[in-house]
Amino acid sequence: MNHAPVILVIDDEVQIQRALYKILSERHYRVLVAATGEAGLASAAAEMPDVIILDLGLPDMDGTEVCEKLRQWTHTPIIVLSARTDQRQKVAALDRGADNYLTKPFGIDELLAHVRVALRHAAHIGNAPESVIEIGTLRIDLSWHVVTLGGTEVKLTATEFKLLAYLARNEGRVLTHRGILNEVWGMEYENQVEYLRVYMRQLRTKLEADPHRPRLLLTEPGVGYRLAARK
Repeated sequence: MNHAPVILVIDDEVQIQRALYKILSERHYRVLVAATGEAGLASAAAEMPDVIILDLGLPDMDGTEVCEKLRQWTHTPIIVLSARTDQRQKVAALDRGADNYLTKPFGIDELLAHVRVALRHAAHIGNAPESVIEIGTLRIDLSWHVVTLGGTEVKLTATEFKLLAYLARNEGRVLTHRGILNEVWGMEYENQVEYLRVYMRQLRTKLEADPHRPRLLLTEPGVGYRLAARK
C-alpha cells in the first residue's frame, strides 16, 4: 500500500466520505479525507495526493475557490463531485481548474473511470507527454500530425488537427467551450461557440461511424466537449 495512488477527498458529508473511502480503499487506493476547504488545502500541500475529489458545497468556502487556490501551485487532477446541476456552476468549476465534474448521486463505475483517467494525467505531469494516443481504432500521432482510423489515414485541415490534438492531450477530460476556443483559435474567439460546433461536426463526419451518434467526440451539454477515454 505504500506505493498505492493517493486520493484526497474534500467533502463535508459523512456518508459520502465513508462511501468514497470504502469504494476507493477496496480498489487499493490510499484515501485521505478532509471536511473543509482549508483542511483540504492543507492536506493537499502536506500529502501531495495523486488525485483530488472535491465537493463544491463546503462549509467554509466554495469549492471553486478551492480549485483556484490549488491551481496556484499544483497541477494535481481535480474531480468535482457535487449535487449542483446548474451548467453555469459546472463551467465555473472547470474554468477554474477542475478536470472533470460528476453529479451526485454518482455511479461507482463512472467514478472509478474518472479516477483512472485522472491518474493517467497525473502520471503525464511528471513525464514526457504521449506522442501517440490510441482510442479504439483511432490513432493520433501528435508528433507527426498523422491521424488514422482503422489503419487508414484521415486527412484533416490544420485547424481540425489542432482541435483534435487538444482534445487528445486532454483525453477523458471535460473541456469548456471557452477553454477550447481560447486554446485553438485564440482569446478573441472565446465566445464564438457556433464556430466550434462547425469544426466538431466536420471532425465527427471524418472520424465517427455515425456522426449523429458520436462514440469518440462527445458533447457535454451546455458545457463543452471531451474525447472518449481509453478503457
